[in-house]
Amino acid sequence: MKHVQGPLCTVDVGDRTAETEPIDDLLESFLGGRALGTKLAYDRVPFDVDPLGAENSLFLATGPLQHSTMSFTGRMSATAVSPLTDGLLSSNAGGFLSRNFTGTGYSAVEITGASDDLVIVHVTDEGVEFEPVPDLEDATVPETCEYIEDEHGLEAEHTVVIGPAGENQVRFASIMTSEERAFGRGGLGAVLGSKNVKAITFDGDSTHEVEIPPLQMEIHGEAAQSDHIMKRQGTSSMTEYANEVEALPTRYFSELSFEGAEGISGDRVEEKKYKKGTCSACAFACKLPTRDEESGLETEGPEYETVMAFGSNSGVDDIVDVMQSNKLCDVYGVDTISAGDTIAAYLASEDEFGNVELIHDLVEKIAHREGVGDTLAEGIDRIHEDLGVDNWTVKGMEFPAHDGRTLNGQGLSFATSNRGADHMYAEFYPYEYPLVDADRAFDKQGLENKPPKIIELENVNVIKDSGVLCKFSRDFVTPDRLETLLDADYEDLLELGGTVVSLERHFNNQRGFDRDDDRLPYEIPGFEEGLAAYYEERGWDDDGTVPADRLEESGVTGTPADD
Repeated sequence: MKHVQGPLCTVDVGDRTAETEPIDDLLESFLGGRALGTKLAYDRVPFDVDPLGAENSLFLATGPLQHSTMSFTGRMSATAVSPLTDGLLSSNAGGFLSRNFTGTGYSAVEITGASDDLVIVHVTDEGVEFEPVPDLEDATVPETCEYIEDEHGLEAEHTVVIGPAGENQVRFASIMTSEERAFGRGGLGAVLGSKNVKAITFDGDSTHEVEIPPLQMEIHGEAAQSDHIMKRQGTSSMTEYANEVEALPTRYFSELSFEGAEGISGDRVEEKKYKKGTCSACAFACKLPTRDEESGLETEGPEYETVMAFGSNSGVDDIVDVMQSNKLCDVYGVDTISAGDTIAAYLASEDEFGNVELIHDLVEKIAHREGVGDTLAEGIDRIHEDLGVDNWTVKGMEFPAHDGRTLNGQGLSFATSNRGADHMYAEFYPYEYPLVDADRAFDKQGLENKPPKIIELENVNVIKDSGVLCKFSRDFVTPDRLETLLDADYEDLLELGGTVVSLERHFNNQRGFDRDDDRLPYEIPGFEEGLAAYYEERGWDDDGTVPADRLEESGVTGTPADD
């Protein structure tokens, strides 16, 4: 099996030390990216760690495909215990960071400890340096990127940065890279903020050789020649379609379609797009640099989930207003989905849907924890009773679009996801939209025959997140091509994916997670039976916990941090 190469670099920002150690055995078994980060966290982070405490570690890792020149490979993974869900969580981001990260020569970088002063950590192939930056306190993401470029000659593509939201430990703060790309879900920006780390830079010329088969160029060519609508509209192309099938959450999940969907549709986004946007080495170019000529507003996006959270779910029907919300989230460093949903909860409590000025003001207040923003910064799960609204989360994570009340398999996958309500964990929704080829499609209602497919998709997404491979490669990187690219049997790759899912679940079990956490705020016919079938297929116990022998059967070696 192809795998990432290089040692682990552990950076203790409290002690101002950096140590490297070989992890060849782990790399051979765990590929890279999310799988590697999960195993490192499982072995090194105490099960009872405070997500905002010094003992929590953040692991950044690439995979073997970052050593290719293939489309869909401009991504990397981050893993830590989440301040939002309280469980082990991985997030990944696109942009241009991954190749600069590989230049340091490390397979993974661990950030642990907590600094007394605000610092930037500079990681190169010659070592690690710590730079106190007290003057950057409360600086926005663009301001921090500008400082790094001016002082060190490193563009935003070499950096991960937090904004005021991360410093203020907003539970859904993002880590930003390439200025406008986000490790968005789960609040990993707050983990860096708790460590007083404003930014990390990566630079070097020590990329290891990983030979990727010539198939990479065939896939790259197909991506370049594709006329897929996402090249023009990104994921916002789904907005009106989801609205038509009643899968578009509206006015804090009280409705399933939005009368103003046309005003925030993919067509409206495409009208504002003024140039192509892409990630490193990718010819698919699905990103959305957008500009409103009248106001001069420029941003990247919004993507469909942001359109939902700050559009339909907040009662907003003007794409420029959604663009402004998107821009503010990037500038201050917050996840657009969680921020938009949490603001929608507040709008519901105050009967203020559609109040754009209030929405934009709340983004800033959340980032700085000012006034009611201090409450909203905790996320819906912790504040819904105070607001007098329903708790629209799973495991503490706010919902994306692709509503599970209509797409029942996606609903079950929200419940089973170790990350909580994250549509990309299993990514089941494409199989329930009629747009899918008939031989792959499922009826959107009911759960018959869906648990095994959810498991397959969860497992293969581990491999994509470990490769690291963009999820939008799904029409280009088929199972047989994945075998060729990674030099491994598809079934073996699925088995590794299942091992990682069980590792995540077992870690979270030790933190108190069980079947009671695999719950939805709405009913799906046959849900309990579907959940039981999922557990049985996984080899887990009926209470949603992973038996110790299940991990042993998977060949997991190493000692958990608490043992």
